[in-house]
Amino acid sequence: MIKKGFFILAVLVMVAFPAAARKIAGIDMPETLKVGNDTLVLNGAGLREKYALGLDVYVAGLYLKNISHDAQAIISSDENMAIRLHVVTKLITPKKFTDATLEGFTLSCKNQRIDMTRIQPEIDRFVAIFKSGITKDDVYDIINVKGEGVQVFKNGSETPLIAIQNPALKKALFGIWLTEGPEDHLKVVRKALLGI
Repeated sequence: MIKKGFFILAVLVMVAFPAAARKIAGIDMPETLKVGNDTLVLNGAGLREKYALGLDVYVAGLYLKNISHDAQAIISSDENMAIRLHVVTKLITPKKFTDATLEGFTLSCKNQRIDMTRIQPEIDRFVAIFKSGITKDDVYDIINVKGEGVQVFKNGSETPLIAIQNPALKKALFGIWLTEGPEDHLKVVRKALLGI
């Protein structure tokens, strides 16, 4: 369900301040992002690699109101926060990225004991954003807006690709990068995002 007025905030939701940036694998990740009335700070950033293929996939950055190393608190919080993904390869395809994201949702839900079937429609809407194409230097801003839900922006657009209000979806989504489980494919990225 999307509240009336949901998109009013969307126009204001994402502003980067380019004066200061952290360079990760040649990509500048801004130190701050503006979400609504909050200036979020870069909690941590890291490179997602496919070691078996020797392939750099994307640089991820986590933005919070206050620095935190507590993954569960971040996942459970409804405060304004963001994850930015900057794609760094031409070799990724929409299908591969969709499949990897679905695998991430599966592991995140398993690690958090979330019934994935209850949020499958929202997950399907989320992964559908990649069908239009994905290529090197595409930037996805995945925003949780307090009291409003998740919005996703691509390449600085002021109009979100999707807007989904479901707390369980938010937890599962941010959990892709922040949960820890026996099948831990994103360990290096998780530690980088948490600054540990």
